[in-house]
Amino acid sequence: MIVLDGVSHSFDDRPVLRGISAELSERRIGIIGANGSGKSTLARTFNGLVVPEHGTVETLGLDVRRKRSEVRRRVGFMFADASAQIVMPTPAEDVALSLRPQGRRRRGGPDDADITRRAAEILGEFGLGDHLDAPAQLLSSGQKQMLAFASVLVTDPEILVCDEPTTLLDLRNVLLVRRRLAALEQQVILLTHHLEMLDDFDRVLVMDDGAIVFDGAPADAIGFYRELAAR
Repeated sequence: MIVLDGVSHSFDDRPVLRGISAELSERRIGIIGANGSGKSTLARTFNGLVVPEHGTVETLGLDVRRKRSEVRRRVGFMFADASAQIVMPTPAEDVALSLRPQGRRRRGGPDDADITRRAAEILGEFGLGDHLDAPAQLLSSGQKQMLAFASVLVTDPEILVCDEPTTLLDLRNVLLVRRRLAALEQQVILLTHHLEMLDDFDRVLVMDDGAIVFDGAPADAIGFYRELAAR
């Protein structure tokens, strides 16, 4: 669960979030809005990537301002630009890094063989089984996005926040991501312009000019957003 209370934030004196208060407890929540509406900045407050100037954010009962490191360990975040998330030379190494928190092996944790096996397993699930040792930065845009998804999901986060994860994907991979998100037990918060991804979600927020302007069922929220975009 994520609780926002009076959350406001500005960049260079330009307000991007305006007094947002909400309790996000549903299993599947979508956030939609035009580019520049503030939705990405809002999502980044959920795990402390952005600490708001005013107001509070509590994630999993933790004050994000004071417990940022712990929140980040428990909340997975997928960026729209997958390249920014890929830090190791190959897909196998990138996923393996996620399985070694802070680069150190935990006592009683998986050994190298287990890590190698698990990395190969999840990369295979995301269509990258033949690219384990390929140069990660030479993958296609869609493949990079699938690698970023695998690297986040392998950590088994309690909440998964996805910021436009299907932007660069073809239809086949969009459907793959949709199926994977639907199968997860964790809370998922999805920011997307692919509105059909939200059909079976529990709740959708519409943002405009740094504020939540609609909050309701997917069909109602999408209808409101379409009318807003047509003005």
